[in-house]
Amino acid sequence: MKAALLVLPLLGQPAMPISDRVPVFNVEALCRDVSADDKASGLAPAQDAGECMRDETIAQQQLSSTWLTVPGPIRESCEGEASADGIQSYVDLLTCLQMAGWANPAPPPTPPLRGASKMRNARNELKNELKN
Repeated sequence: MKAALLVLPLLGQPAMPISDRVPVFNVEALCRDVSADDKASGLAPAQDAGECMRDETIAQQQLSSTWLTVPGPIRESCEGEASADGIQSYVDLLTCLQMAGWANPAPPPTPPLRGASKMRNARNELKNELKN
């Protein structure tokens, strides 16, 4: 009986479509913000917005070549994670797929991709809070 009650809310939910294309993220503003935050927090070296965009573009290209090889539920989960809180990052999306074991990483470029990763941004915010 309890199991039936747990399933009832799901019956009225329409199936969520899973895209066959890499999602389109607007990372330009995010990269500008990351660059400004790096400079404001005194990170050395602060990442330039152009470097961030280069990293995001490389990650997007890598995603394009592997996107359809990843099962739909994993794509959906990682897409949600990579665009949580209004922050959208191809580097985060690629990292999520790699951690799930589905995206084969290309040889790392030099320097490694930093993009607009939320983990890096969260770490910077924590450093700033500890300073205050």
